[in-house]
Amino acid sequence: MDVQYDEEQVLPSVVEAMAAAHSVGVTKVIQVGCDVASSQWASQAADLHPDVWAAVALHPNAAAHDVDLAASLSEIGRLAALPQVRAIGETGLDYFRTGPDGVAAQQESFRAHIELAKSVGKALVIHDRDAHDDVVRILDEEEAPDTVVFHCFSGDLSLARVCAERGWYTSFSGTVTFKNAPHLREAALAMPRDLLLVETDSPFLTPTPYRGRPNASTMLPLTVRAISAVRGESEEEICRALFSNSTRVFGPF
Repeated sequence: MDVQYDEEQVLPSVVEAMAAAHSVGVTKVIQVGCDVASSQWASQAADLHPDVWAAVALHPNAAAHDVDLAASLSEIGRLAALPQVRAIGETGLDYFRTGPDGVAAQQESFRAHIELAKSVGKALVIHDRDAHDDVVRILDEEEAPDTVVFHCFSGDLSLARVCAERGWYTSFSGTVTFKNAPHLREAALAMPRDLLLVETDSPFLTPTPYRGRPNASTMLPLTVRAISAVRGESEEEICRALFSNSTRVFGPF
């Protein structure tokens, strides 16, 4: 339910979305903030609904265009201390949508979020697009928090090995089911089972065979089954591992 808002979309209410999620065995979701407004909304939704938790941050593309980055980071810091907020993210780097002029602000924001995650003792959820080397470099330079999640993992076998070596989690979305993404399946196979997560990135990245439709938690079983098939492990084994991993990352359910 990590939704980006679009005035043309008719989104379900939180109650409706969670009822649908429960129908496929998804009992808890992380509502992810991408800027100050959506982070405030995520924290409010999590406060009102016990089956929702929040993550708060400035998405790198938001950071690149923020006219008062210091003030926005301060508000994210306030939200990060709330008990219903279980992670700091999405933060990181995105060199696909933001050109060279935005790199400095993105990196400044990323470093600030790393320090924030360490100060509040919560997981750091990373958005990494076309920026693998710099993301890893900055994590190393800043001494990464104990718990790091590569949201919507977009790397290849090489990055998966880096994550495995450092004990960083890789979270796979519906892209792992795409025909043109063998590198993601190779990465999912290479990761230790105890460092695997799955997500929707709703309403985007809907798994095959429903590409083109809005994504939702009801589609999550398709991603889980794809990972199960790639790894040659039973769906029951994978589901147990995913639940255990999620508990370690975000706290007890």
